Amino acid sequence: MGASFVVPGPAGVAVRARLRVSPADVAVLAEVGVFLGSLATGDLATRVRQGLEHDAATWAVRKRQLTGVSSARWAGSITKATHDQWALARRGQAAELVWLRGQIASIEARLARPLAAKADRRAGLARGYASRAEWHAKSRRLHTLKNRLAKAEADRVVRRVHVVRGGRRLAHLRHHLDEAGLDVEAWRGRWRAARMFLTADGESGKRFGNETIRVTDTGRLTLKLPAALAHLANAPHGRYLLDTTVTFTHRSREWLDRITDNRAVAYRIHHDVVRGRWYVTASWQRTPVPVLPLEAALARGVVGVDMNDDHLAAWRLDVHGNPVGEPRRFFYDLTGAAAHRDAQIRHALTRLLHHTRHTGATAVAIEDLDFTDGTSREKHGRNKRFRRLISRFPTAKLKARLASMAAEQDIAVVAVDPAYTSRWGAQHWQKPLTSSTRKVSRHDAASIAIGRRALGHPIRRRTAPPPHDRSDRAGHRTAQAGPDTRRREGPRPRIPGPRTRSVPPGSGAKAGDQNAQHRSGRSAEQPQSWQQDSLPLSR
Repeated sequence: MGASFVVPGPAGVAVRARLRVSPADVAVLAEVGVFLGSLATGDLATRVRQGLEHDAATWAVRKRQLTGVSSARWAGSITKATHDQWALARRGQAAELVWLRGQIASIEARLARPLAAKADRRAGLARGYASRAEWHAKSRRLHTLKNRLAKAEADRVVRRVHVVRGGRRLAHLRHHLDEAGLDVEAWRGRWRAARMFLTADGESGKRFGNETIRVTDTGRLTLKLPAALAHLANAPHGRYLLDTTVTFTHRSREWLDRITDNRAVAYRIHHDVVRGRWYVTASWQRTPVPVLPLEAALARGVVGVDMNDDHLAAWRLDVHGNPVGEPRRFFYDLTGAAAHRDAQIRHALTRLLHHTRHTGATAVAIEDLDFTDGTSREKHGRNKRFRRLISRFPTAKLKARLASMAAEQDIAVVAVDPAYTSRWGAQHWQKPLTSSTRKVSRHDAASIAIGRRALGHPIRRRTAPPPHDRSDRAGHRTAQAGPDTRRREGPRPRIPGPRTRSVPPGSGAKAGDQNAQHRSGRSAEQPQSWQQDSLPLSR
């Protein structure tokens, strides 16, 4: 099993505020965003054609070409965003190759087995398909995946990636407007907004941390206009001043301290077509903080958390691994739009962190889950409901949110190996903790198992000493093992031989000789061979 570790805190911060822009501001922002978006599209096409032959010299050439029609800082932001987008597409291409090869190998292994054959894990044999129709459908699926793999490998060889500015999902939606309930104009509005470019990286030492998109300490936002749109300026030095002011309600003090010290702050202006609103997002990097040692994080106990599809099950544990108080459940709803799901997760995590601080613990233990490679039918069979549950379970978003929010409240997040936490927790903790006034669920028991694993204790509970009428005479017999004991999570092996406190099993001169034991009726008391007398006959 993997060792538990403290999750490092976030490396950056991002806050968002709404821009209540006037019609004149909307026209200028839209024109500038569309113009810079067209430059970013052309630069991305050039970068894709260069492939792996890209170097610092070609980057400088691209930047000089964009500087003449925009500015040096706009050109730097565009080329940097282009390079990041190409690198992301390249990593996605490598991940797709790995996924395709894994799917093909899994299907081929199951096709080679007889129909309805059971799996044999010891021999490494997969289970066969249930019916001939399913076998035929999977054989067709295999040919489709092999064709996709051949195309992806060909693109990888010639160093070609496929990138869609604005999003591939939105581009595909153009051919299914009736299903989405949109018309052409509504789709064009979304497409135009998604392809805008109004992003500027910060620069330390410059006034208010950014020369391209500047937000002053009073909330005034000015925008450096490209050279081709300099006629739209209403402020000195080719800048445009918006009529509205910016107010960051979240982390406002931290943001104000940065711009007052002229430290770098990056800004992004974007348009939400569905809501009809404009937003500005400020982001900056944090100074790396040393990760807290595991022993220090767990010095005051831990709150074990079991993540589920609709709630978080939490239970407070002391430093000895004993559950304290009552279990808590924090529910959320993962149906609906992405914004609704995100709000539900944030609300549940907020209540969890408040509960942790209220109990006095300084650490939260969670499972180190990753469902990115295990949501296919080949792994989970015909249980479509379970596959959908895993597919929509926001493991990455939940862990990122928890790490970010816990860092603000000085609460450490400890990740543990998720192996058998639900099974062993229900086996050893669910029934003993259930009473007439408290009903303990399987998820509550799993939270105890997670917390004990984070603390370095085995999941198995302590066993009480035997009573005085047994041979051990109430000795200290427990199932508790040290944190460094190997195979401490497994069952205790049965050791053959006599069980006495004075002599270890298999030791002593007469350990295996039952005749040498001083017991009633044994040969040690009667030298002659013993034979039972015949039963007396009744008169």
